[in-house]
Amino acid sequence: MPTSAAGNKATAPPRLALRRSARPRHATGFTLIELMVVVALIAIASAAAVLSLRSGPSAALERDAQRLAAVLEAARAQARASDVRVLWQAQAEGFVLRGLPGQANPAWQPWLSPETRVRSSSAVALGPEPLIGPQGIELYAASQPAQRLWVHSDGLRPFAVRQPGEAGLP
Repeated sequence: MPTSAAGNKATAPPRLALRRSARPRHATGFTLIELMVVVALIAIASAAAVLSLRSGPSAALERDAQRLAAVLEAARAQARASDVRVLWQAQAEGFVLRGLPGQANPAWQPWLSPETRVRSSSAVALGPEPLIGPQGIELYAASQPAQRLWVHSDGLRPFAVRQPGEAGLP
């Protein structure tokens, strides 16, 4: 019981002290779920930004290289099945396949991107033998000549898109 004598400290009644300590504090900061939602939104936004940056000349060059690898493999399979020799030859804005069975005129095909160019002009022979010598075609983007890809086969495996310097490529 508090007294008012000199030297005594004034203390609050015990009930008042209990009320203050039992009172809930207001929460400060963020909850874990709020932080997870923010991280998910940042991840979605950064993925969209990366995908939008990929639509430049490098993506177009890669599309043309993938398409060329598929065309060369299809022509190689046709050459082997028909027992004829097919030649692939680069031209200014596309390429020509000569010797395909059932075609009187060579089949000219344009590049998907007007930026795609071929560095070498030598012809690539496909079939009729199951094993051909190692062959490669170097593609590059006209606006970025340093950006280049190889469509390459070692003669046994199918044509595939490779990066320069990979597997003995220059």
